[in-house]
Amino acid sequence: MEEAQRRALRRGRARLVEALQVAPLWDPLEERGLFTRTMVEELQSTGSRGDQARQLVIDLETRGKQAFPVFLSILRDTGQGDLADMLIKECECPPVSPQLVDLRPVELDLRGEKRNKKRLIATCACQVYELKADPCGHCLILNNVEFSGDTNLSTRDGSNVDCKKLEKRFKSLHFDVLIRHDLKAQEMVSELQKLARRDHRALDCCIVVILSHGCQMSHNQFPGGVYGTDGKPIPIEKIVNYFNGSNCPSLRGKPKLFFIQACGGEQRDRGFPVDSDSPGNEAPGGSLESDATPFRTLSGGTDEPDAVASLPTPSDILVSYSTFPGFVSWRDASRGSWYVETLDNVLEQHARSEDLLNMLTLVANAVSGKGRYKQIPGYFNFLRKKFFFMCK
Repeated sequence: MEEAQRRALRRGRARLVEALQVAPLWDPLEERGLFTRTMVEELQSTGSRGDQARQLVIDLETRGKQAFPVFLSILRDTGQGDLADMLIKECECPPVSPQLVDLRPVELDLRGEKRNKKRLIATCACQVYELKADPCGHCLILNNVEFSGDTNLSTRDGSNVDCKKLEKRFKSLHFDVLIRHDLKAQEMVSELQKLARRDHRALDCCIVVILSHGCQMSHNQFPGGVYGTDGKPIPIEKIVNYFNGSNCPSLRGKPKLFFIQACGGEQRDRGFPVDSDSPGNEAPGGSLESDATPFRTLSGGTDEPDAVASLPTPSDILVSYSTFPGFVSWRDASRGSWYVETLDNVLEQHARSEDLLNMLTLVANAVSGKGRYKQIPGYFNFLRKKFFFMCK
């Protein structure tokens, strides 16, 4: 799909969500080859008419170079020519040029500093998120420990330790924490959608934590998937996109943070020789387990070669992974996962002084030096500004 066509779909999304009648579209979309029956059924299951329209428009961008003209044709065939005309006009509009920003230094009054000292940050005023609300935002923790016997997924011993640590940590960082245990895939989706539909206008941030088994999955944006207790996988990118600027308007411009403790695949990294001054601490003894399952391919066939997804810019989003895509993530049955244990320690020591990206670098460095097998956390960062937690 051409960039102008993608841009037209994004610009016209609000009107399409408001006015698009999706029911007449399903059969033509399948008959014209834009979506498979499985994909249509998944779209139909996303919720209300507006929810279905929103997801349909998002997914259209992934369906290849013929998707836009075919969609316009289907709109006209189903009596929705006014929407087709609107998209054509949007397609002809030039892109908006980015605005210049003020690059003068700004003073930040950071909570937790002794005697309310102010620190001068040599950065522009637009480069630090303001976190003033108390609570700062919602934090949803999905903790899957016990899996159905027919899934062949083992019990995730140690995950409750992770859950308790993060509950305590994010409460201390001024978040309203909600925990859900042992959810099937559709129940996880329901909780995530419920959170995305809440009114966040009085809040400044949102956090989602997922503790579960995971796998490698086909993806366009964010790699990997996590499992419900019924053994059904949910793509990370699907989870993230519930909260993007199009689907969750009350969080537009506000940071949305995702922390994923799950495997990104089943490869085990033995590492490589390093100099003596490189990290080399061994993880403490205990029962080590991984949260890995084999690679899974999404249903629905393969997109055309040029059909790389360009969904609405996932601005103000950061996804922190416990391990590199394709590799296992290690968990101690008694102490919890390497990633969460280290993340909690780093937040305790540095949340008053360091921004989030610096702290995640510290986490990666510490975790990478553990154990016989190796693991290195990473992140996909689409934050536009520096993020500092609000500390007591």
